[in-house]
Amino acid sequence: MAYPYIDLNTLKFFLYSVHELDQVLQQPRYQDHDGASIEMFLDAVKDFSDKELFPFFQEMDRSPAAYRDGEIIVHPQVPRYMKQGGDLGLVSALFDYETGGLQLPHMAVTASAYIQETANNHLPGYIGLTLGSAELIDHFGSEELKQTYLPKMLSGQWGGTMCLTEPQAGSSLSDITTAARPDGDWYQITGQKIFISGGDFQGAENIVHLVLARIAGAPPGTAGISLFVVPKNRPGPDGSLEPNDVNTVGDFQKMGQRGYCTTHLSFGDHHHCRGWLVGEANRGLSYMFKMMNGARIAVGRGAAAIAMAAYQASLAYARERPQGRRLSRSGEKDLSQEQTLIINHPDVKRMLLLQKAVAEGALNLVLLASKYQDLSITHPDPDERNKYRLLLEIVTPLAKTYPSEMGAVAVSNGLQVLGGYGYCTDFPLQQYHRDIRIFAIYEGTTGIQSLDLLGRKVTLENGRALELLVAEISRSIEQASAVGELSPYALQLREKLGLVQKVLGHLLPYAKKGEYERFLSNATVFMEFFGTVVLAWLWLDTGRIAHAQSKGGNSPYGAAFYAAKVHAMQFYFNFELPKTTALAEVLLGEEGLTLEPPSNLFG
Repeated sequence: MAYPYIDLNTLKFFLYSVHELDQVLQQPRYQDHDGASIEMFLDAVKDFSDKELFPFFQEMDRSPAAYRDGEIIVHPQVPRYMKQGGDLGLVSALFDYETGGLQLPHMAVTASAYIQETANNHLPGYIGLTLGSAELIDHFGSEELKQTYLPKMLSGQWGGTMCLTEPQAGSSLSDITTAARPDGDWYQITGQKIFISGGDFQGAENIVHLVLARIAGAPPGTAGISLFVVPKNRPGPDGSLEPNDVNTVGDFQKMGQRGYCTTHLSFGDHHHCRGWLVGEANRGLSYMFKMMNGARIAVGRGAAAIAMAAYQASLAYARERPQGRRLSRSGEKDLSQEQTLIINHPDVKRMLLLQKAVAEGALNLVLLASKYQDLSITHPDPDERNKYRLLLEIVTPLAKTYPSEMGAVAVSNGLQVLGGYGYCTDFPLQQYHRDIRIFAIYEGTTGIQSLDLLGRKVTLENGRALELLVAEISRSIEQASAVGELSPYALQLREKLGLVQKVLGHLLPYAKKGEYERFLSNATVFMEFFGTVVLAWLWLDTGRIAHAQSKGGNSPYGAAFYAAKVHAMQFYFNFELPKTTALAEVLLGEEGLTLEPPSNLFG
C-alpha cells in the first residue's frame, strides 16, 4: 500500500505559524539560524527518512530483533542508520558548537525526530537514547568523561542508553539494588537492568550505558542513588576497546516496535565491570530527572508520529476503497449507481476526523512543550525563564500522556476504517496499532504521569504553574472571542475552564487534610479530563490562526488547508470536549470506590 506517512505542511504550520519558531530563534544561542535554514534541515531529514527509514518500516516488524549466541541480532539498517544519522547531525543537533553540535533549538530537533518517527518508529530510538545519554555526560560529567565519550557518541559511532529499571524494582527506583564499589579511579558495578531500549546490538562498536546504582553505605531510598558511565567496552588510552563485563542476557520479544531491541543486561558477572561516577555521589536520580522532561516529551512525540502516520494510511485507503452506495433522499440505496468511495460515508469521515484531531492536536502539544523547553533555557530574562520552566513542568506529563493514550484510540479508529484489511498484515494499520501501545508505558506509565500531574505539578509552587497555564489559555480565549465565527467556541472553552476550577476546588481540600490517597485516587481520570481541555485550547488557537491566515493576502498553504484546520477545531469541540462533563462527574463523586481493601472488591 502506497501512502504518504506525514503531512509536512501541517508540521511547518504548527512550527512557524502557531508556535512562532522565530520567537525562539531570536535568542542569542540560535543567532546563526533562521526559519529558512531550519526548513532546509527539515527537508533534508524528510529526504533521509524517505530513503533510509520508511522503506524498512514493515520489514523490521517482520524480522524482529532477537537474542542469539549472546548477542542481539537486529535489522542491518540499524547500524547504517546510526552512522548516517550521525553524519547528518541527528545526534549532535542540540549540542553546543564547542562540543561538536549544531546548536539547534529543541523545537527544530523535535520536528526532525517527528519526521523520522512518522517514517519508521523502530529506528529513531537508537539515536534518541544516544542523544539523551550524551546530554547527561555533557551536563554533569567530568571533562575526561566528555572527551572520552562524546565525540564517538555524537558521530553515531557509539550508541547510548539509560539504565534505570531492575527486575525487582520496576518503576519503584527506591528499591534498586545495582551496586557500585569504589576501586581507585572507578567503581566496580554489579547488578541487572531490564527493559533497556537499544541496550546492545550486533554491529555496534560500543554502547555507553548511563547506570543508576547504589554505592555501599549510601542513604536508603532515592537519596542514595548515584549515576555512572558504564561502557560495554572500556576505551583504552590508545583508543583500543576492551570488554567491560557488561553481558546481554536476552532480548524481550514484544507485541510492537519489534525492530527496536529491548534488552536484559547483567553487569559484573565476572567482577570486572568498571563504572565512572557522573557528578556527585547520591545525586544520580536528580541528574537523571533533569533529562526526564526531554525524554517524556520524546515519548509523546513518538506516539504523535505514529498517530499521524496511521491517519495518513487510513486517509489514503478511504480515498481509494469503493464500498456501498450513498443513501438517497428516500433513505434507500440506488443499486444502479456505482459504489462510492468509503470516504463519502459520514461514519468513516467521523473516524478520520477523530484521527486528524488527535494526531494534529498531539503534534501541537509536543511542539508547545518543546517551545517551553527552549525558552526555559535561553530566554535572557530570568523571570521569563522561570515562567517557561513552570509551564514546561505542568505541560510535560500531558505531552507524554495525551499522544500516547489518545493516539492509541485514534489508531484503533484507523484500523476500523480499513475494516477487515486493517487487521491483516498486508496493510500497516495493525502494525501501528501494536507499535503505539508501548508509548503509554515508556518513561513512566499513564498512572505515574497522572500522579505527577495532579500530585506535583498542579500544586507546584502553591499552584503557580497551573495559574500561568490558565493565564495562557485565558489569553487565547480573549483573542478568539474577538473573531465572530470563533466566539461560541471561546465561550465553550471558558466554561470548561470554570469546570476545571470546580473539580480542583473539590479535590484539593483532600490534600490539605492529608488524605493524599483520596486526593490522588482518580488522578488518571483527572489527566484525561484536563488533557482534553488543554487540547481544546490548542485547537482554538489553531483555528484562530488558520482563520486569520486564510483571510490574509499571503496564505502559503491554500484555502482548503486552512478550512480543514478550522473544521478539525469544530470537530474537536463538538465530539471530544463534551466528554469532560462526564469525567468531571466522576471526579466530583464522593464515594471513593477504589479505596476499599482488595478483599472487599474482588472476593
